[in-house]
Amino acid sequence: MLSVAVSWDLYLQTKSALVLGNVGFVQVAPFLIFALLAGNLADRHDRRKIMLVTQVLMLAASLLLVTLPPSVPLSYSCLFLTALARAFQWPARSAMLPHTVEAEGLQNAITWASSAQEIASVTGPALAGILVAAAGSRTVYLVQFGCAAGALGSFFLLRYRGTPERPLSVSRQSMAEGLRFVWTDKLILSAMSLDLLAVLFGGATALLPIYAVDILHAGARGLGWLRAAPSAGAVTMALLQTHLPQARKAGRVLLASVAAFGVATVIFGLSHSLWLSFAMLALTGAFDNVSVVLRQSLVQTETPDRLRGRVLAVNSIFISSSNQLGAVESGWTAAWFGAVPSVVGGGIATVLVVAGFTVWATALRAWRR
Repeated sequence: MLSVAVSWDLYLQTKSALVLGNVGFVQVAPFLIFALLAGNLADRHDRRKIMLVTQVLMLAASLLLVTLPPSVPLSYSCLFLTALARAFQWPARSAMLPHTVEAEGLQNAITWASSAQEIASVTGPALAGILVAAAGSRTVYLVQFGCAAGALGSFFLLRYRGTPERPLSVSRQSMAEGLRFVWTDKLILSAMSLDLLAVLFGGATALLPIYAVDILHAGARGLGWLRAAPSAGAVTMALLQTHLPQARKAGRVLLASVAAFGVATVIFGLSHSLWLSFAMLALTGAFDNVSVVLRQSLVQTETPDRLRGRVLAVNSIFISSSNQLGAVESGWTAAWFGAVPSVVGGGIATVLVVAGFTVWATALRAWRR
């Protein structure tokens, strides 16, 4: 929610695609700098306490946006603070999942948790777009503050069975252990790399304010519909996945879903119809949900618990890099060539990435569950 409202305010203030693109850069920097340290802490310290401390930082950023007048420096600073908190919270929160359910329910829990996370990541922006259209960005900041406070209360009540195995250590060798594990596991490495490259080129959400205002001529209300579209697709696919049998040929399903994501992105980029654009964005949300669930399942089940925080931290680097650097790439290429060439070219690049992985990533192509 926060990212959408800030992006909307920044575009209205500056009318700059570069300013929009740099929203992604501000949010990815903390992951690139601190993710390995965050994973080390998650494996060697109380994960619940890490979640509580980081959530307080998110609450502080929300409070600043609610109380202070909007400006570019304030917006960037609050986004950076929120991303810094998320960089440390992500591995701790994700690594707790196997300690909150019984072993026989873990696979289904991974599906539900991955789907819930994906739904939240797209319904938050959708709700923000609707609120911006109906009541303005300040209302979004107030609602987001309430959500952050609710999450803090939830973390405080959480109980789990996991304990750190060894005393806290922040040696470079320890922090790099998760990176070495990912590098030597060709299946996990190829799945993470596919997501990194595909979303890096195929992300179009950073340019939705430009599409809503200048291409589709739909205004803030149209932005709300566009933001809601991936949510609708992700929710539908998530509910289907939690009730359907698991895909046995998981590698092929993953490759196909990412390729379909790229095709839907190309059609969205060329569309001048609000409803066709809505439908294509809904498909991107659906296909992205499939790939997210498969990747999360792979990482959670193939990683030993003593390394889970550090491996998930590496995963967070890949995910944040793809999402946020994808926004930077979209903003910069839109500034140079225009929004439509940026989105269409990115979708084509995603399909080409999948073609390359289909040929060369034999472990991923052969992955079965």
